[in-house]
Amino acid sequence: MSSQQYFEDVAPQWDTMRTSFFSTAVRERALAAAGVSAGKLAADIGAGSGFVTEALLNAGLRVIAVDQSQAMLEVMQQKFGGQPLTCRLGTAEALPLDSASVDYVFANMFLHHVENPLTAIREMARLLKPGGKLVITDLDSHTFEFLREEHHDRWMGFARADVSGWFEQVGLSGVSVGDAECQCCADSACGSQRAEVTIFLACGVK
Repeated sequence: MSSQQYFEDVAPQWDTMRTSFFSTAVRERALAAAGVSAGKLAADIGAGSGFVTEALLNAGLRVIAVDQSQAMLEVMQQKFGGQPLTCRLGTAEALPLDSASVDYVFANMFLHHVENPLTAIREMARLLKPGGKLVITDLDSHTFEFLREEHHDRWMGFARADVSGWFEQVGLSGVSVGDAECQCCADSACGSQRAEVTIFLACGVK
C-alpha cells in the first residue's frame, strides 16, 4: 500500500488517531517559531485533516492547505467551511501554488512521507515571499521499523544536521533546527512495541 492510499483509507478516523500520536503543543510551537501575524497568508503542506490549519485559522490567518489525499481535503472542508481556507490537491514535488506567494509555509509530520526530502523543501521554499518563513516539524532519526511497515513512512526520521543542511542548500537564512519538546508516540499493531520519537522544529527565512 502506498502512503497516499493509506491516508485515503484513514481520513475519516485521522483526527482521532492523531491525538494518540502527538499533542497540540507541536503546532503551538511551530506557530510561535514563525511569529505568525493575523491577516497573512500561510500554506499548510501535507495538511491532512487540518491539524496545523486549524491553529492558523484560529490565529486569524488565511490558509492554503495542500495534500495528496482528496479524502483528507474533504474532511478538512467539512470542518472549516466558511473560513478563509483554500484546499488544493498536490504532491511534494509539484506544489500547486505560485512562487513567492505566501508569508509562511508549514509542514508537520510530512517530510518523512515524501520520496525526496530536499526536493520537497526546495518546493516549499519556492512558495515563500522574501522574508517569509518555512517551519517544519517532524521526526528525529529512529529505529522503529514498524512505523515504516504499518504507517507507510518513507523515512525513519531525520538527522537534524541533514535538515539544517537542506534548508541552507535551498537558500534559506537564519536556519535553526532544535527540539520541539514533544514526542510522537505509537504502538505497533500487535502491541509488542511502542515508539516514542522526539520531534524537531526547523525554521528558516527566505
